[in-house]
Amino acid sequence: MDSFKIPMHPERAIADERIPWVPLADGVAFKPFRFDFSSGVWVNALKVEPGAGLGRHRHNGGPVLAYCLHGSWWYLERDWKALPGTFVYEPPGDIHTLASGPDGMTTLFVTDGVLQFFDGSGGIDHEDNVFTRYEMYMRYCTENGIEVIDLLY
Repeated sequence: MDSFKIPMHPERAIADERIPWVPLADGVAFKPFRFDFSSGVWVNALKVEPGAGLGRHRHNGGPVLAYCLHGSWWYLERDWKALPGTFVYEPPGDIHTLASGPDGMTTLFVTDGVLQFFDGSGGIDHEDNVFTRYEMYMRYCTENGIEVIDLLY
């Protein structure tokens, strides 16, 4: 058994101040920590300003895991509220609309698969995945003269 080795990526520790907040929507930005092209998983902090939110969307692929760090948020379609220290599990296929509290929110998300955002008539407006989020990060850094940190694992 000693001859069998699981391939591993080297361990890393990256200070979050080296990674920028990348604008995603009005009052919403993300700070990426990891992009895994082989699995489709990406890890990021999401910051939502007071009163802002994310439009109605569906998670396709694997589950989404979230841990609230600051402020409060909830889904308009649910009866719970995430406060600092709240862990949230979202099953694949879940559809919801994110709203933030009076102090906004910052939450760590581990996302697996595709986010499909809906337009006003219920059709798909656009999709986000590990590749589109990586492209947003790279474009934002390049356009703003910010050092690109290698976040591919």
